Amino acid sequence: QVQLVESGGGFVQAGGSLRLSCAASGRTFSNYAVGWFRQAPGKDREFVAAISWSGANTYYADSVKGRFTIFRHIAENTVSLQMNSLKPEDAAVYYCAEGRNYGLGAQSLTTPDDVGYWGQGTQVTVSS
Repeated sequence: QVQLVESGGGFVQAGGSLRLSCAASGRTFSNYAVGWFRQAPGKDREFVAAISWSGANTYYADSVKGRFTIFRHIAENTVSLQMNSLKPEDAAVYYCAEGRNYGLGAQSLTTPDDVGYWGQGTQVTVSS
C-alpha cells in the first residue's frame, strides 16, 4: 500500500504560479502512472495532468495545456505539478493520484475510476 501526501498549495493572484508536490511513502510509486485531479466546490473531480510510470510521456486536460507541467522525480519518489498563469477557475482542491494498474502510460490515468490511491488533497486559491 502507498500513502500519497500533497504539499505546495496556497493562495496566489491570477497570473501567478504555484508548484505542487506529491510524495509517496510505504513503497515506491515509480512503476505506476501518477496524476493530478482537482475538485472545486459543487463540481465533480476532474482530471488535470498525468505522467507515465517511466516519466517518458505526459497528458494534460485541455484547460491546463501550455500552462501546467507535470514532472516525475524517480530517485526522490515524488511527482510535481508546476502551475503557471493561474486563473480564478483553477481554484480547487488538488489531489495526487496513483494509477490502478502497473506499468501504464499517462493516458491510463484520466478518470477517477483509473485511480488506485488518492492523496488527501491540497487547496489552491486564485484571486482575480
